[in-house]
Amino acid sequence: MREGQTYKLIFYGDDFTGSTDALEFLCLNGARAVLFMEVPDQAMLQKFPGLDAFGVAGKTRSLATSEMKELLEKDFTKLSQFQTAFIHYKVCSTFDSSPLIGSIGLAMDLGADFFNTPLVPVLGGMPLIGRYCVFSNLFVRMGIGTSGAIHRLDRHPSMSKHPVTPSDEADLRLHLGRQTSKRIGAIDIHHMQRPSSEWLMHLKGDEDAVVIDAFSTEDLLKIGEWLDECSKAAPLFTIGSSGIEAALGMHWKNNGMLKGLYHSMRNKNDGAMLVVSGSQSPITQGQIEFAKAHGSPVHVIAADALLSAPDAGLVDAIVEQSLMGKAVVVHSGSRNESTIDAALLGNFYGKLIREISIRIKVAKLVICGGDTSSHTARALGITAVEMVGSYIHGAPICKAYSKHQEIDGMEMNFKGGQVGPPEYFEVIKTI
Repeated sequence: MREGQTYKLIFYGDDFTGSTDALEFLCLNGARAVLFMEVPDQAMLQKFPGLDAFGVAGKTRSLATSEMKELLEKDFTKLSQFQTAFIHYKVCSTFDSSPLIGSIGLAMDLGADFFNTPLVPVLGGMPLIGRYCVFSNLFVRMGIGTSGAIHRLDRHPSMSKHPVTPSDEADLRLHLGRQTSKRIGAIDIHHMQRPSSEWLMHLKGDEDAVVIDAFSTEDLLKIGEWLDECSKAAPLFTIGSSGIEAALGMHWKNNGMLKGLYHSMRNKNDGAMLVVSGSQSPITQGQIEFAKAHGSPVHVIAADALLSAPDAGLVDAIVEQSLMGKAVVVHSGSRNESTIDAALLGNFYGKLIREISIRIKVAKLVICGGDTSSHTARALGITAVEMVGSYIHGAPICKAYSKHQEIDGMEMNFKGGQVGPPEYFEVIKTI
């Protein structure tokens, strides 16, 4: 790695909403961090002096293996030039992937080679957002930030029926084992009762990766200490959800290694709020219905409408409704998301939002769905985002930096499909 600033951590997200999730847990623990849309060059980094960490919002979760390999090889080559204690490949907390789409196993293979990590830690759980890993099996709450029931991953009402990467295996060793030839061991909650210096003693010694359980905040604290110790000899490539950022962030904060204080940098709430969604999650669908029942105008975009520019009548209606003080919702309907081209939808939303923003001030934009967020953010010319507020863990409110004047500085909330209670949009409007 080249000479230059040393970062505590650099993360590479497999989608946009997951990347803002990782950003949040770094910032909440006092890190100065920014999320970039592409691997930043020195000119971009100079705009954000004093960073402890930064992230890159990738799109590999939705890519076929060949496309994913090409993109990761390019981006990992760039990231390998930075000095950092950790490179984290940030995945969805439900480990959405398959051997053909968004393969985490492929990312493991490439990352281990690029960053010379002989034993890749894979953090299975993130209890702060309702994801629990016990004896390598992942359990997931129905809805982040809710009191929903907890299901084993392969029996989860939503994830087991995901239209692209349905979950049919809860044991992460087996799930990832379908995507890589690497040998995968485990550090389970039983092993974690011993001193962290002994966590690897039970392994055979020929493992290439190890799945780490996480059931509680106390587990995360132990894991943060263990990971930090493991990185002392050489930079460490890791895989997992935002549990990596939470574990290390809490450890660094407790040990005085992060001294920044998170503070809100909110804009005045004196403009319109717009919600655009491509999520097919029943959680988000419920939020749309709740908003509609409480007076929000709701517009459904027909599939054939995505092939042309936003209809002038639709733009006029949203502008008029926004000027009346309404939070307006635009979504892609309840059809199966496998029939929706995420890039096409994101480009359409980008054009729609820009046209509206030229005519009225949009103070707050909510984008629902990981793939939708990735493509819409790119269509809006966003180059970076900073966290400025928090409501539900996993979906921070951010300030966007954009090449387009009407978008630059706008507050945005990038929300995964599983995030939030029914009244989510109503609460976001008031904070």
